[in-house]
Amino acid sequence: MIQELRREYDLAILLEIAQLPRSTFYYHTKQQNIEDKYAHAKAEITVIYHENKGRYGYRRITDELHNRGILLNHKTVQRLMKELGLICRVRMKKYRSYKGEKGTTADNRLNREFRAEKPNQKWVTDVTEFRLFGQKLYLSPILDLCSGDIVTYTISDSPNLLMVTTMLEQAFAKIPDNTNLLLHSDQGWHYRHKQYVQMLKDKGIRQSMSRKGNCYDNSVMENFFGHLKSELLYLQEFESMEHFKTELIEYIDYYNNRRIKARLKGLPPALHRQQALLAA
Repeated sequence: MIQELRREYDLAILLEIAQLPRSTFYYHTKQQNIEDKYAHAKAEITVIYHENKGRYGYRRITDELHNRGILLNHKTVQRLMKELGLICRVRMKKYRSYKGEKGTTADNRLNREFRAEKPNQKWVTDVTEFRLFGQKLYLSPILDLCSGDIVTYTISDSPNLLMVTTMLEQAFAKIPDNTNLLLHSDQGWHYRHKQYVQMLKDKGIRQSMSRKGNCYDNSVMENFFGHLKSELLYLQEFESMEHFKTELIEYIDYYNNRRIKARLKGLPPALHRQQALLAA
C-alpha cells in the first residue's frame, strides 16, 4: 500500500501514519524485488503433485524432479512442499482370510528375503477387502519382488476360491512350466485349499507361507495394499461401487506404468521389469 501511495505522498508521512520504521520498509521492499530462485521448481513440484493426485511424498517428487532435469536434494523439496501446503496422505488395514487349521500349510521358504535378482523368481500374493456403499469388493493380486510390479490380479464381489484360481491361471499364462518360481502368501484358506496347492505343483512352482499371525513375513504385499488404500480409497470420492472398481483398475495401471520408485532408481515397476528381462 505504501509503495502505491508514495507516488502521490511523501514517504516520511506514510511511514509515520503506518507506524512503520524506515529500515523495515526498505527491507521488505528489497525482499519483494529478489526473484524467487525456486519459482520454477515450485511450479514443477505442484504439477507433479497434482498429476499424481497427491500420492507422491517429497522423496518421490525429488526423484521425478531429477528425471525432469531439476536437481534439488530431498530436504529442499520437503521444505518447498511445506511452503506450498502439499501433503502426501497415509494408509490403512487389510482383509483377514485365516479360517482355522484346514488344508495344507507350507513352510516359510521366502523367510523375508524380499529381493529378487530377476523377474519371475519370487512372487507374493494376498487378498484385500474394500467396503463402500454397504457393499464389499475383493482384490487378489500377484506382485513380483524383482521390480514390485503387479503381475496379474482379479477383482471379485466375494472372496471365493475362483478369484484366486483365476488369478493363478492368468499368471501361469505369462511363464513356462517348471521355473522353480517361489510364490509366497499368508495362511489364508484359499492358499491351503487342495486345488490351489495342486495348481502350483502342476506348474512347478514352490509354495511358501507366512508364519501364523505374522504379517511382516509378507510385508511387501502389505505395503502395496497400504499404498493402494491411502492413494485411492482414502484420497478420492466415488459415486458408486462400479465407479470405484473403474478407478481401482486405473490405479493398478498407474502403479505399474507411471508411479516411480526410489528403489528402482526413479523408474516405474513395469519399465524396470522390462529392462530386467532384457538384461537376464
